Amino acid sequence: MIAQIVLRDRSAFSALYDATSAKLFGVCLRVLDNRAEAEEVLQEVYIRIWHKADSYTVTGHSPMTWLITVARNLSIDRLRKRKTKTKPIDDAVELADDRPGPEAEAIASSERAQIEACMTELDPRHAEAVKRVYLGGETYNDLAEAQNVPLNTMRTWLRRSLLKLRECLTR
Repeated sequence: MIAQIVLRDRSAFSALYDATSAKLFGVCLRVLDNRAEAEEVLQEVYIRIWHKADSYTVTGHSPMTWLITVARNLSIDRLRKRKTKTKPIDDAVELADDRPGPEAEAIASSERAQIEACMTELDPRHAEAVKRVYLGGETYNDLAEAQNVPLNTMRTWLRRSLLKLRECLTR
């Protein structure tokens, strides 16, 4: 589908959206913890995919890995902007219920349990590093300094941890 999107095939884009939007929305929501922002970022994700589909290269990773990376990176960018630009506001009035429905909660609970089980297979320092970088929005450099390890060591930890998680999640 990505190859067809490069050729501006709208039906392939629509099919890709239908097949991946729920998962990518989950990634955005997990990073941002804000439904409205996650929806905005998801829109940006698909705009990026439409315009940058030609930058996807077959490297042995699944296309879904590339799509998730795009969603995660844009979500983290939004999270970093929020941390630097927002001012505290009064959260006393909530106009909409942002909580997911029962079906979404059941699916998320199942996926969360599987991920948590796989995280326990990692070295505790490595698991913490994965959480802080990919869910907390910290940079590799900040985490390497906090863990008092060289930057390349941190990158290696994270890469190997992600490979172990992928292997675990496919079992």
